[in-house]
Amino acid sequence: METTSSLLYSKVAPFSLVLASKNSISSFRPFSKHSGHRLSVRNSLDHHKFPVHIPSGYHSIHNFSSKDIGRQHSLKCFSRSTAATSSDSENPLLKQLKSFSLESFKSALLKLTPFDICKWSLVFAIALAASKWSLNIFFSPFFWMYFSWTWLFWPWMLAISLALYGFYCLKKHLQGDANVFEQLAIVSAAFTWLTLVPPAHFNGFLEGWPFVFFFVYHYFFFFNVSVRKRLYGDFYPREHDRKWDITLPNWHKLLFSVGVMIGHWLAAFEGPELHLIPGGWSNLSIWILIMSTLFMQYHSTLYLAKYSEKVVVPTTVVQFGPYRFVRHPIYASTMLLFVTYFAALQAPLSALFIIVVCLMYYGQKANVEEAVMVETFGEKYTEYMSKVRYRFIPFVY
Repeated sequence: METTSSLLYSKVAPFSLVLASKNSISSFRPFSKHSGHRLSVRNSLDHHKFPVHIPSGYHSIHNFSSKDIGRQHSLKCFSRSTAATSSDSENPLLKQLKSFSLESFKSALLKLTPFDICKWSLVFAIALAASKWSLNIFFSPFFWMYFSWTWLFWPWMLAISLALYGFYCLKKHLQGDANVFEQLAIVSAAFTWLTLVPPAHFNGFLEGWPFVFFFVYHYFFFFNVSVRKRLYGDFYPREHDRKWDITLPNWHKLLFSVGVMIGHWLAAFEGPELHLIPGGWSNLSIWILIMSTLFMQYHSTLYLAKYSEKVVVPTTVVQFGPYRFVRHPIYASTMLLFVTYFAALQAPLSALFIIVVCLMYYGQKANVEEAVMVETFGEKYTEYMSKVRYRFIPFVY
């Protein structure tokens, strides 16, 4: 049927189409080349049917008469013309444009009531004021240059929008519906308001360490999922015993999050202006701390995952690697990361504040974890506790 329809509605018949009559055979080729045969073709079409030779692969031959072809062609042309006229007649915009005139406009104005005039005047005034305000902001040198060209790429509007989207994704994550991209949006929104927004607010621009630690924070906190990817080939946690989902009450988590946020804002406020922080070899110690933090976090997570079922459930007491020095090196590396950032901003008092916040929160969480470890491994873990006496900070605590 597809071959038949293409033959019926093509303007130039294919070369395999042959018109047969008793006395002569005429090829139905393009009319510009065979105009001399039009009369014979027309006469033969009036009295005879012609076979359509179907190419190889088709097993049936259909016969069509000239009346059938003309009828179908006329029906198609008629349907096209009716569709065009119906679309024109059904378009309301064209109707209004055709019926528009000066007299109709005057009559519409005369029908306006005082209430309508006040309403449309108010709408026009608001639209005009909004347009003027937008243009003034767009062309204002203060808007584009006060926060420097660096701050242009991270304005307040974008940061607030990212925070709102992060809260939306966090709500979906708590319900178990967030995908990988939405989880990444939660982390990026949090790190933006920890590392970028505070120094940009107090300095008026961004440069140097805030950008570095924005990416370091991402790399640091994705070690856990990278270990899952290395062991299982994907990023998703496996089913496990829920007793190992050690967590604290929500109000503890909220206080810890607020304390971490306050600590980062205090560090941006306490530290000198970003352009006054020296560069070069004077920052070598900061880079050493960054690398130490990353290695400590990665090896702690990897060793714990290797001796655990499904990354979460430990099968033995890990006593090597970073676990030789402190009993909770993952928490200790998180504290060290915050302290390193505050040291880069030259904010020692804020570093002491964040240490206190982390010790209070991670101390309570370590108590719960160690109770579960003693319940599971018994004397083996108590021996490890007596051997490694420090929880987070070697020789201190």
